[in-house]
Amino acid sequence: MDSIGFCLGWFAIIGQFILMLQNRQTAVLETIIRFFSFFTILTNILVALYFTSRLPMFEKTSLANFYKKGSLTALTVFILVVGLVYQIILRSTWHPTGLQKIVDELLHSVIPIFVLGYWFLFAENSDLKFKNCKNWLCFPLLYFVYVIARGHFSNFYPYPFVDILALGYYQVCINFLFVSLFFLFVMGTLLLIGKALKK
Repeated sequence: MDSIGFCLGWFAIIGQFILMLQNRQTAVLETIIRFFSFFTILTNILVALYFTSRLPMFEKTSLANFYKKGSLTALTVFILVVGLVYQIILRSTWHPTGLQKIVDELLHSVIPIFVLGYWFLFAENSDLKFKNCKNWLCFPLLYFVYVIARGHFSNFYPYPFVDILALGYYQVCINFLFVSLFFLFVMGTLLLIGKALKK
């Protein structure tokens, strides 16, 4: 299953990168920066790196750092939030076709479901302890700070619920608080389910 996750992840990421360059409405450099400004892309890259680290040829490289206690649960939480937020909030905002639709479904539907199934099958006891997952919670916080800081200078916000220009700082901070609580809720739910299954 590691090789399947590897192939799905990198195909979707590279495919989305090529499509974004082909359909760009800004300079190439700005398009590349915007590509790496989406939480969806960054999370899928982390997931792809995780599956890459599980392949025999990379087990003794620096990529092995992705395979640590709690990493699988944390990454499962992130990719599930990506999928759920997309299905609930963002799916109705655009209607991709062709290859873009395939890549879009991979990033937001197929890979989240695949990772959840992988977690059910391979999560170990060390992945089911909050103390092993909590450090990963810095990732969405750092992402939020980056998006707000860059948006201040570029006026580009990758998601409508972090758009300072449209919503203002107060509402965006409230939105981030709710999303943060959602992260904790999903993580807590997975940890409880995982411990129950292990018993």
